[in-house]
Amino acid sequence: MSVPFKVDLAGKVAVVTGGGGILCSVMAEALAECGAKVAILDLRKEAADQVAAAIKAKGGAAMGVACNVLERASIETAEKEVRAAYGPCDILINGAGGNNPKGTTSNEQMSKADLTNTNPDIKTFFDLDPKGIEFVFNLNFLGSLLPTQVFSRAMAENGRGVIINISSMNAFKPLTKIPAYSAAKAAVSNFTQWLAVHMAPMGIRVNAIAPGFFLTDQNRALLTTPDGGLTPRSHKILNHTPMAKFGEPADLLGALLWLTSDKAAGFVTGTVIPIDGGFSAYSGV
Repeated sequence: MSVPFKVDLAGKVAVVTGGGGILCSVMAEALAECGAKVAILDLRKEAADQVAAAIKAKGGAAMGVACNVLERASIETAEKEVRAAYGPCDILINGAGGNNPKGTTSNEQMSKADLTNTNPDIKTFFDLDPKGIEFVFNLNFLGSLLPTQVFSRAMAENGRGVIINISSMNAFKPLTKIPAYSAAKAAVSNFTQWLAVHMAPMGIRVNAIAPGFFLTDQNRALLTTPDGGLTPRSHKILNHTPMAKFGEPADLLGALLWLTSDKAAGFVTGTVIPIDGGFSAYSGV
């Protein structure tokens, strides 16, 4: 992988939560390529270590850190580990997130059959599990808020810092079947704007990236068939994406690097940048 352009992040410490995943691992690699020391935080320590090893193999500085973004004590332990190795955090990427089947309906729209459904394999709106919805909301919203509370304290003390949250197309246009995830990402976008205003006097810039449709481990089964073909939902997505394709992880890097650079985006805060092939602009007509 090579970055589309380089910004000077030498001397910066970047923390990437969810850094073991497909999208955020590429972000971590890009930050390291631009000179940052990168801490990859993930619930799966082995996944974080694998990304760190790939970065170090190319001459970068990186470390894998086990972290549960829903447990403040775990985040605080991770922060101490990062600080001891690299120093205080300058750049925080809140990438941890995801969905859960318990917050997902089986069908895109309600029908009268939902009122009398007894099939346990079909989840109607009435069958949505509050615990599942709570988990999805917490993972995406609290999973951004809690790491920000822990890692931004040093930023506030130093009078500078960059926070980038990961929102979603769901925040612009809620997708069918996944109400919990859509609501959670809308909260992330709103939180990004609130936090940007709140932290501006401390020299901290807060923005978000809202990816469109990218194939990841989490959505691959929903968007592709076992033989590698596209599902009906994928065809519907691509028909509503003017560029008629899924995004590649590298497509996120231009916006990421621009937002991390104080020279390039020093007056940019409170924005949510869609990277979606035109999906959010298209009305379907």
